[in-house]
Amino acid sequence: MSYPPQGLKPPPLRQNNSSSSSNAPSPQPSSSSTAATAITGGGGGLRYPSNRKTIYDRNLNRSKTSELSRASFAYLFGEMITYAQRRVTGIQDLEKRLNAQGYPLGLRLLDLLMYRDPSSSSRSAPQRPTRILALLQFITTTLWRHLFGRQADALERSKEHEDEYMISDNEPLVNAYISVPREMSQLNCAAFVAGVVEGVCDGTAFNARVTAHTMGTEMWPAKTVFLIKFVPEVLEREAFLVKV
Repeated sequence: MSYPPQGLKPPPLRQNNSSSSSNAPSPQPSSSSTAATAITGGGGGLRYPSNRKTIYDRNLNRSKTSELSRASFAYLFGEMITYAQRRVTGIQDLEKRLNAQGYPLGLRLLDLLMYRDPSSSSRSAPQRPTRILALLQFITTTLWRHLFGRQADALERSKEHEDEYMISDNEPLVNAYISVPREMSQLNCAAFVAGVVEGVCDGTAFNARVTAHTMGTEMWPAKTVFLIKFVPEVLEREAFLVKV
């Protein structure tokens, strides 16, 4: 709707002829109101504060020790599952979509955690893991502590397949607030975490396929095993580095 409406004219501006009012200085906004003023680019879009600084200008270590409310996480993750559940053909399709949601998060967390690595303060650029064991230790300790406040419960290598490793979590936080229907009992929403791990692996050039599997026991009914299967090129590189 255009303004003024068609057929109506805006009222004329009033002019004050008094010399005292014409010479009076116009009020200046305070510094606090200026800092709070937001401007928009042409045609709308992102809003920026008057100092032109965005969230990307903040120090990455500012929120290093901050924690997210579990209630907020449970609500947000539940909405993510609801969104992923639309137009899926089955449980495997749903887990693939949850995996795809976690994958880009793993890529970004890798950069953030490498930046925050205390051992990288004296170097110009943080060094990423170059061996499989170093990468898996980084995932089960640094990444797990950042996401869940504790280390993973176990790290094992498959005895049957040398390209497979397993990370165990006895009580996955992502499954703590999810009620799975009986007809979908095979669903494991920790596929989202599997996507995060897969993103970290691919970001370090250890390309792999990561899947989440429910391996409940009497003591840990919600135990989940994350199966990491590396591509053949990763094993060939690992064998070459062992010889060097």
